[in-house]
Amino acid sequence: MSEIVVVYELDQPAAGHAAPAGAPATPGEPGAARVPRRVHAAPAAPGRSGAAGPRTLCGKDTFAMEKARRMSAEEPVTPWYPPEYAAQVCPECAAVMEI
Repeated sequence: MSEIVVVYELDQPAAGHAAPAGAPATPGEPGAARVPRRVHAAPAAPGRSGAAGPRTLCGKDTFAMEKARRMSAEEPVTPWYPPEYAAQVCPECAAVMEI
């Protein structure tokens, strides 16, 4: 399989809720964070390492999704998603990643 990019399907901003490390912040709204509703895997866009392709492995459009932080080389290869979002991992993307 080619490079995989982790992307977040986001909920609406939640004012006053602290986001976990690596969570996308909402520009212009201090104290507000957009919390990942689902964590998906997407193939990298052709010729653009680190950029998500147009669809996740489960077939959702990545246009409105935000790219997760890149995991450093020191972090383990598995899991493929940020561990703090294990409960939000898309089961369909996870099933494809296990193949």
